[in-house]
Amino acid sequence: MAAEAEVLDELHRLRARVPQLTGALAASVDGLVLAQDTPGVEPEGLAALTAAALGVALRVADATGRGDFRELLVRGEHGYIATYAAGPSAVLTLLAGDRANVGRLHLEGRRSGTRIGELVEAAAEAQPTPAARPAPKAVLTPRTRTARTTRTVPGPTGESR
Repeated sequence: MAAEAEVLDELHRLRARVPQLTGALAASVDGLVLAQDTPGVEPEGLAALTAAALGVALRVADATGRGDFRELLVRGEHGYIATYAAGPSAVLTLLAGDRANVGRLHLEGRRSGTRIGELVEAAAEAQPTPAARPAPKAVLTPRTRTARTTRTVPGPTGESR
């Protein structure tokens, strides 16, 4: 990807702005690493787990009528994992220590997520798409509900209730 160096620069700037960050990763919504600064953490595994968590988060947001996915925060015994939407085709995952200021984490994570989304989309638009290949489907699009039909259950005499 042409934007990889720019995305990596954004991750480095983010880590400089938020000293409690222990890692930062930009990934595609299908779990491929775009850029990473995650010392001590295997980036491919983290990207794959981020994609899985994103899938669950999308379904929870949809099922509860909360709109499009924006962010996900997990707090563990030793710190935080925060994932932010980065445009329609990427996500930003941040690792932070347990003393991190969560408000600052969100503020900077949202800003960087927006910037990374812009970089990824600009790079995608700059690449020529072969005519025979259909455009990729955006994964973060809202889903619509389908109408449910009532089921009829036959009674003991064979009649429907």
